[in-house]
Amino acid sequence: MGIFGGTFNPPHIGQLILAESVGKQLGLEKVYWMPNAIPVDATHTSAIEPSYRAQMVRLAIMDNPLFDIDLTEIRNGGESHTFFTMQELVKQHPENEYYFIMGAEKMKFLPQWDHIEELSQLVTFVAGLRAGQKRESAYPALWFDVPDVHISASDIRTRIRLNQSINYLVPDREVAFIEEYHLYRGLYE
Repeated sequence: MGIFGGTFNPPHIGQLILAESVGKQLGLEKVYWMPNAIPVDATHTSAIEPSYRAQMVRLAIMDNPLFDIDLTEIRNGGESHTFFTMQELVKQHPENEYYFIMGAEKMKFLPQWDHIEELSQLVTFVAGLRAGQKRESAYPALWFDVPDVHISASDIRTRIRLNQSINYLVPDREVAFIEEYHLYRGLYE
């Protein structure tokens, strides 16, 4: 089973491409997108409500049978720590082998994660490698080439605040949801 965790603030096409590309190359049965409740990463202090982020993930992944959503971290609430979440999932489903998927640029931050040594015993880290990125990690990982798509959630949020188009950066259903609920415009943040 693949686990693709994150803030997904908002989920975007680059993440969809990464998760599918790695999931298919690994031959995974499922890739579970796992939005966090309260991100511990200081760069995500302005994340919108978890329920909105979870709904956007549902909208983004709904047409792909490889994908599903796992709401463990949102259900548990509070700050989301990957080790405790994965420990819970392994206890619930010891028969599964877990692959934790991320972009290669995130691998350099693994040494800063809480309980990283223990986490590395529970999961296999998998990195999606875009053109020009290096295979650098303090922990064992599987590396897979992925399409070189540069889209960032922070750029999408900025575009929304500046009233610019986000078409083709996120799925159409997600664009409609963001517009309907006036997300990232300061009204509900």
